[in-house]
Amino acid sequence: MEYVNSAAFAKQLDEQDLLGPFRQQFLIPQFRGQDIIYLCGNSLGLQPKAVQQHVNKQLSAWQELAVEGWFQGGDPWLSYHKQLLQPLANIVGAHPKEVTVMNSLTVNLHLLMVSFYKPNGKRYKILMEGGAFPSDQYAVESQVRFHGFEPGDAVIEIFPRQGESTLRTDDITQVINDNADELALVLFSGINYYTGQFFDLQAIAKAAKKAGAYVGFDLAHAAGNVPLELHNSEADFACWCSYKYMNSGPGGISGIFVHQKHHHNKELDRFAGWWGYRNDTRFKMAPGFDPEPGAEGWQVSTSPILLMAAHKAALDIFEEAGSVSALRQKSLLLTGYLAYLINEINKKQGQQLFNIITPANEQERGCQLSIVCKQNGKATFDYLVSKGVVGDWREPDVIRLSPVPLYNTFTDVYTAALHLAEAAKQY
Repeated sequence: MEYVNSAAFAKQLDEQDLLGPFRQQFLIPQFRGQDIIYLCGNSLGLQPKAVQQHVNKQLSAWQELAVEGWFQGGDPWLSYHKQLLQPLANIVGAHPKEVTVMNSLTVNLHLLMVSFYKPNGKRYKILMEGGAFPSDQYAVESQVRFHGFEPGDAVIEIFPRQGESTLRTDDITQVINDNADELALVLFSGINYYTGQFFDLQAIAKAAKKAGAYVGFDLAHAAGNVPLELHNSEADFACWCSYKYMNSGPGGISGIFVHQKHHHNKELDRFAGWWGYRNDTRFKMAPGFDPEPGAEGWQVSTSPILLMAAHKAALDIFEEAGSVSALRQKSLLLTGYLAYLINEINKKQGQQLFNIITPANEQERGCQLSIVCKQNGKATFDYLVSKGVVGDWREPDVIRLSPVPLYNTFTDVYTAALHLAEAAKQY
């Protein structure tokens, strides 16, 4: 598309946007009597209006039925999570039996590594991207130490080449190949939280399987953001949070994927709990863990129904919006327009004040653009905040802005860039 730097052009795109009406299904915070320009879905999605209704419905069931709510009422709690599986499967490209909802992201990462990090002889190393989100780093460090290894030896991190901000797929697969005999697990983010780079998950998984390693993905910044094909990707497992692009509330319930090829493998270790026991015989309370086939067999604790109710409200919107590809098309236009406007600022200033380190190739990014401020970055960020533009700041010099197709407009993007241009003049 040939973009134009004008409010009229942004308005025209909004008028043509078939997804535009979905904005009305979200609660948008106010700033000086106007909707804020919220470009922080990469950190916390906005609240769907339907959340209150869904949560109140379950509060009423608790009030009216008490413990019988597990078995009675319109949404018996015992099977409540099953309503979420098909929508989740649609979002992450999986079969419903391959996904479930449980716990929080890092807890799930640990539980899945119990099954899929199996050091054996010289095959004990974990490969991950350098600069992964700290909780992933901490989880991996603690896992290798638990097995008696030192992170400095057992964890291989891949960093971009000198002078580059993002990783090349060929470099990732080459490092996998070079360490094939020692790799037990390849663990990558779907999208790097700092740069916004969307990795080629199928290429990574293919290389990992060729090397004889298990492969898993942390999709915190990818689920609900970009098209995923987990079942076809050769991934063994994945996990994600629901509070970013899936708009399911702060600390919302997490989800997992376990490929169907592992569903009947009882030799896989796992930390078991009653909620993962076979559904048809769970209430016999028999000794000896017999897992429910599918991802549900990795469940441990009783479902948190109120969190699931909020998640269901958000997933219903995804179902109404249709395929992830429709959201993706608008997302590419939003980020493309924002990148264009930032480059226009640089042209007018006659220098590269703002350097977008997220890949220029639109297939290698999601909703997020990470922008390096060459001067006075924090002052620039604070100026945006003072104008009602909410992104987020990452030390030492990066502003992350993430226009989300379900609730952001092209006018949001244009206005945010307008204030960024104002900041460039001042600082």
